[in-house]
Amino acid sequence: MVTSNPPLFVAYFVSMKEVRTRFAPSPTGYLHVGGIRTALFAWLVARQTNGKFILRFEDTDKKREVEGAREHLIASLKALGLEYDEGPDIGGPFAPYVQSERTESYRKWAQKLIDAGRAYADTRSPEELDTIREDAKSKKKAFLARDYRPENTPEWKSGVPLRFKSEPKAYEWHDEVMGDLHTGPEVVDDFILIKSDGLPTYNFAHIIDDLEMEISCIIRGQEFIASQPNYLNLYEALEIERPKIATVPHILGPDGKKKLSKRDGAKDVLDYLRDGFLPDALVNFIASLGWNDGTEQEIFSRQELIEKFSLERVGRSGATFDERRLLWINGHYIRELPLEELYEKVADFWPVEAKDATDEYKKQVLSLVQERLKFFKELPELTTFFFTDLPVNPGLWQEHKQLKKLEQSELKTLLEESKASLEQSDFSVEDLTNRLNELLEKTGQKPAVLFSIIRIATTQAPASPGLADTLAVLGKEVSLKRIDQMLSALT
Repeated sequence: MVTSNPPLFVAYFVSMKEVRTRFAPSPTGYLHVGGIRTALFAWLVARQTNGKFILRFEDTDKKREVEGAREHLIASLKALGLEYDEGPDIGGPFAPYVQSERTESYRKWAQKLIDAGRAYADTRSPEELDTIREDAKSKKKAFLARDYRPENTPEWKSGVPLRFKSEPKAYEWHDEVMGDLHTGPEVVDDFILIKSDGLPTYNFAHIIDDLEMEISCIIRGQEFIASQPNYLNLYEALEIERPKIATVPHILGPDGKKKLSKRDGAKDVLDYLRDGFLPDALVNFIASLGWNDGTEQEIFSRQELIEKFSLERVGRSGATFDERRLLWINGHYIRELPLEELYEKVADFWPVEAKDATDEYKKQVLSLVQERLKFFKELPELTTFFFTDLPVNPGLWQEHKQLKKLEQSELKTLLEESKASLEQSDFSVEDLTNRLNELLEKTGQKPAVLFSIIRIATTQAPASPGLADTLAVLGKEVSLKRIDQMLSALT
C-alpha cells in the first residue's frame, strides 16, 4: 500500500521504477532478531510501495552451511508474516534464488572482467599468500593484495581462484541511513571473485544477483560498510548501475556495548514464538529497534508500520536489545486479544494439572491471568494452583516483607478470622469483596498483610490475580480446605 505522503526515499522509487528489495541470508544457522530486522525493514519498504520482496539464499560457503537451515529461515519469515513474492521455494521470474545454482551467470560476468583486464587467475598457494602477508607485517603496513599482484598470470581455468584487479580511487556515496560517506583509495583492494571450488564469493555473487534480479534497494548490516568501496570499484568495472544502499546499525546486546550475536546467546526467533510471543508483537518490537516515527507511540499495528516506516528515521547508532520492553509489548498484545482467541492460542501451554479441567473453568482462569500474562510459556507458573493443591511453602510468609514481622500465632489468628468470615460467603466476587473489606476494618490490618495471608494460604504462590476473583474461581470448598492446610502448618 502506498501512503498518501510517502517518505522521501519511497517517493523517489515510486516515481522512478518498481521497488524490489531482498533478504539474502546464508543458511548457516537459525535466524535471530538482527537478521529478522534486516528482512523486516526490506519487507516494509516493499510493501508500502506495492513493490516486491525477494528471498535469496547466499550459500557459496559450503563449509559453514547447516543442514535444515534453509527450511528454518523460510519457516521464520512465514511465522512472522513476512511473506515474500519470489524465493527458492516459490520461484519467480529470476529463478533460481540460490547462489550455488547460478554459477553459469557468475562465470559469464567473470569472463567480462577478464576480457576487460580487470580480473586475473591467482595460482599462488595458501603458503605463498601467508608469506606475502608476513612481508607486509614486517614492513608494518596493512596487507593489500594489489601490492603483490603476480606477474605473467596464466589463463584462468576451473580450479584456480579468480581475483578482481582493482583500480584504487577515493569514493563518495550516499547511504539512505548513514548519510554521505567517503573513503580514500587505500581501502580498495584486489579480492577473490571465484574460489578454487568454482563457487563465487559473496563479494562478487551478491552484486551479480542484485543486478539480474533488478533489486532497487539493498538493506543490510553495518558490517558491510568497510567493503562498500570495493563494491563500488566492482560496479564500475562491470559498467553497471548500483542499487540504492541502506546500511542499518547493529543491534546491541543488553549491556549496550557489543553487537548482539548468536555466540552471546541471541535467541532463535522461532524460540520466541515457541515460548508464546505473538508474531505481531515481535514485528512491532523488532521494527522499533533503531527506528521510530518521531512520536511517543510505541504500539504499531502491522498496517501502521507499513504506512509510517521510513529509512530516513532509522538511527545511525546501535539499538540496545531490551527483553523487558519486548515482554511489555507482548503483554499489551495479549491483553488486547478477545478471550476466545487467546484461549485457542494458549491451548498447548496449560500446566499438565489442567488436563482434566473443563473449557469453561480454564477460560475463567485465563480471564483472570490475561492482564498479567507476558508470554504464553509462563501460563503454568501463573495458573497451576487453580488446578491442584500445592504443598504448603513456609518460605512464602517467612520471606514476605510484611508477614515475616508477625509471630506465627498472629498469622494463625488472622487466618482463623478470615476463615470464619469466608465460611459465611456465597463466594461471588461481590460478596467476597465486601467480606474482605470488612475483615480489614475488623482486624485493623493493611491489605498487604491480611490479603497476603489469605492469598498464600489459598494459592501457595508468590503472586496471584485479584484476591476476590481468585477465591471465586477456586470456589468455597477448595479455598476453605487450603486455609485448613495452612492452619495445620502454622500449628
